[in-house]
Amino acid sequence: MRPAFSVVFLTTLCGAAQGLLLALVAVQCLAAADSVPAPAAAFYTAGSAASVVLGALGLLASFFHLGHPERAWRAVAMWRTSWLSRECLALPAFLALTFFYGCAHMLAWPPAAALALGLLAVLAAAALFVCTSMIYACLRFLQEWASPLTMVNFVLLGCASGFTLATLAAACFAPGLVGLLAACACVLTAAGLLSRLASLGRNARLHPKSTLQSATGIRSDNIRQVSRGFTASAFNTREFFHGQTPAALKTAKYGFLLAAFVVPFVLLALGWSWSQAHAAGAMPGLVGLLVVAFLIQYAGLVAERWFFFTEARHPQNLYYQRAA
Repeated sequence: MRPAFSVVFLTTLCGAAQGLLLALVAVQCLAAADSVPAPAAAFYTAGSAASVVLGALGLLASFFHLGHPERAWRAVAMWRTSWLSRECLALPAFLALTFFYGCAHMLAWPPAAALALGLLAVLAAAALFVCTSMIYACLRFLQEWASPLTMVNFVLLGCASGFTLATLAAACFAPGLVGLLAACACVLTAAGLLSRLASLGRNARLHPKSTLQSATGIRSDNIRQVSRGFTASAFNTREFFHGQTPAALKTAKYGFLLAAFVVPFVLLALGWSWSQAHAAGAMPGLVGLLVVAFLIQYAGLVAERWFFFTEARHPQNLYYQRAA
């Protein structure tokens, strides 16, 4: 498939926003149970603001994928049957609830009320994860996407980047939580790597269900396509094939494995050890380290999502293979 960068940015930005919100609410639940020190309200306020900004940027990016943006409101009309329509409902609900969750902390609402809003936002985030991933997982003719691993990867990668960003927020506003959040981000990043490797291994073993013989009804083994039927490009050749060389795909695959998983894991582990060594004092340089970790991880996730689209082999390319 041909990657659409508007969708790449939509899914990666919103995933990080959802993961960040989940981290904030998890910290508040632990603080309510006296398992961790209660952080300052600025931690929740800044984190919620960052989550809303990331989600809003993702929503803005999605408009560049529309042929007629002025008709975007019609996308919700098919919510009974379309995962895309459900996503269009879940994303604004998530943004609104996250905004009010941040406001509840900024205005010093009772902790129970703020936590209730946070839990509602978590439900909206979970619904958004399901809707976004099912847009692709429900397409059975694209074997690379039609797998439970699609949803698992969307959730784990979003949570990994969100917890990395939450660790950065903790370094700025709640230093006592850096170690815990860095450890969680490391676990999620490692889990994301394992699930992505599993999907890569699965997809490498797939075989097309259609062949030239089944498409044409000719049973001979000696069939060779010499033309795609026309000389100029068309919608089918532009939208359903990425046009990249195998070498470019291989470079992108190893690049995103390093940038999205390996390098952030190392940097987060350094941040965790740094927080343990300076538990009683200031941690100079930690914020910069975590900024670098998040930026590298996000760049890697953009490459991962780009590869996610290029990896899918549309059955129509069996006929239009000459377009390559």
